[in-house]
Amino acid sequence: MALEGSKLDVLDIVIIVINFVLILALGIWSSLRTNRETASGYFLAGRGMSWYLVGLSLYVSNIGSASFVGIAGTAALSGYSVISYEFTGLFCLLMLGFIFMPLYISAEVFTVPEYTKKRFGGNRLQLTLSITSIVLAILASLSSEMYAGVVIMEQSLGWNIYTCVIALLSLTGLFTVAGGLTAVIYTDAMQSIIILIGAVILASLAWVEIGGLDGLYVEYMTAVPASTVKDGNTSCGIPQENAWHIFRPASDPDYPWPGVLFGITLLSAYNWGTNQIFAQRSLAAKNLTHSAGGCILGGYLKLLPMLLMVYPGMISRALYPDDIACQTPESCEAACSNPAGCSDIAYPKLVIELMPVGLKRLMLAAMLAALMSSLTSIFNSLSSLFALDIWSKIHPQATEVELTVVGRIFTVVLAVISTLWIPVIQAFGAGELLVYIQSMASYLSPPMFAVYSMGMFWERTTEPGAFYGLILGALVGFNRLILDFIYDSPACGEVDDRPGIQKNFHYLHFALVLYAVSIMFIAGISLMTKPIPKNKLVRLTWWTRNSKNDREPMEPVGDHQRAVVIPADDEKPEKVHDAEDDKYEDADNVNFEDGSQPASLCKTRWLSFFDCLCSTGRGKQNPEFTEAERQATLGKMSSEEENAFWRQFTAANGVICLGVGFFCFAFWA
Repeated sequence: MALEGSKLDVLDIVIIVINFVLILALGIWSSLRTNRETASGYFLAGRGMSWYLVGLSLYVSNIGSASFVGIAGTAALSGYSVISYEFTGLFCLLMLGFIFMPLYISAEVFTVPEYTKKRFGGNRLQLTLSITSIVLAILASLSSEMYAGVVIMEQSLGWNIYTCVIALLSLTGLFTVAGGLTAVIYTDAMQSIIILIGAVILASLAWVEIGGLDGLYVEYMTAVPASTVKDGNTSCGIPQENAWHIFRPASDPDYPWPGVLFGITLLSAYNWGTNQIFAQRSLAAKNLTHSAGGCILGGYLKLLPMLLMVYPGMISRALYPDDIACQTPESCEAACSNPAGCSDIAYPKLVIELMPVGLKRLMLAAMLAALMSSLTSIFNSLSSLFALDIWSKIHPQATEVELTVVGRIFTVVLAVISTLWIPVIQAFGAGELLVYIQSMASYLSPPMFAVYSMGMFWERTTEPGAFYGLILGALVGFNRLILDFIYDSPACGEVDDRPGIQKNFHYLHFALVLYAVSIMFIAGISLMTKPIPKNKLVRLTWWTRNSKNDREPMEPVGDHQRAVVIPADDEKPEKVHDAEDDKYEDADNVNFEDGSQPASLCKTRWLSFFDCLCSTGRGKQNPEFTEAERQATLGKMSSEEENAFWRQFTAANGVICLGVGFFCFAFWA
């Protein structure tokens, strides 16, 4: 069901088209500025990103359309305790800049999976982490981003779910034209600026409409839907006083204080510290000072959602209680076509109702563009993860073309799975997107973070301990995940007949227990297995990060192993000359006496078209790190290359940012 005033006019179309064209143009221009013939140019934006670009990219990569939909929707139903995710993110961004990044640099790695390979050796742990990461990304990130796009399109354009999905996937395809991390960072920065400006304007209009904070308190506490009044129900749909507190009793069904204080911190630490999407953006900085500065900027930006998302979500519920806080399946179906609940339309509803026509469409276009950028990043990351970390292990002799085609096919599979999963998200719980995302993360991410944290901070951790601890922890998490899909959360007023471990065990509390259990599994098995020699752990743990000793590789690189873009060991394997490449290269110079060309050359023309379509890059070597480039890049990032004044200035700002975070928690407690 579309909201009033959702019909597109000529001005709307012009604004949306101009926005998308500018984004594509910016992406292509920024890609051309960086030398994409080198690995650091293609994968790490040439290691030339300034702190403000890194900070903006970190922010918009995490605060996209799904966050606007999810955070505002949850705030509309249960108040502003949901801001704890953002305030905790501030602390974890500082952890990324001042703890995780120095360790990644000292370990001489350029990706998070590469650190795992160097720290533990072997392939099975990396393979298991990749599979678990893919499952989590499909359930929590990819499907939720698509669902957020569907909500925005449904409410603003009036299209049905399948039309919205087709439009989303088509527009996402256009975003792949730019390519490269440089393009992603620049377009992210542009979208973040547009979204922030639009969000500030919308928040200002909302505050004027509601009459300030005093007006919001009165209107929110009396925002009871008509279905509750009609049925004479005295509890369902009635706002509670704890909506105005972050820390609530441990028995609170929405945000118990142990879960808020420790559970959310655990999830955020995994998300910011060991997520390749965010680590990659930090690694693209000029040096550690710029990386830390970007994390500090991202931390300060984490304060904005309180004013730009949380309060507007509560205002939306206060202004439109019958739609946002509907309680019966019939009223919710009429309001948003989702009988489970309509809280997720809180932010799109405000945009449609309060924003002027021109700004309204610009804001919607920017939100959708940011969504496309997120989807493109997720599709590329997951397809690469599957092709390079999984398929290459299943089929070690796979060619570069085969890996690229497999990645493209897997992208299509991902699109189909995430599309089919959207109705599941709609029906999950009370229809709250953020609750769904955090529930999935609580069940799958703690074992993975246990592996990373134990590997980084406990030298005695062994590969068998990490591997079997991950497997056992993941099995426990999957069992709880399955229970959530078998037994739906009861609607308000209904009898809760779910198993006790589900109804009495909050997902944030479960995350803490699962992390502790995984730690015990890893520690116990590690103590029963042979320790890793200390000379193989030099600069691979927090305690040895500053060591000047030489590190012995964890395991020799065998001839059967594929040469990867970023070599894990100090010695880079020689590139094997591929006779197949000679065949295609020589074909261009072959001509018959009558001037015609052989059939094989005709095939190469088709292959050229295929290569362009699939970005296989045949005939053009994929960018690889040369030893000189690798050492130059590491020197560029090392603390020795930094200016002492700016390093101290950044550290001081980190302390100030930390204090601001504690103040915000205390102020809104």
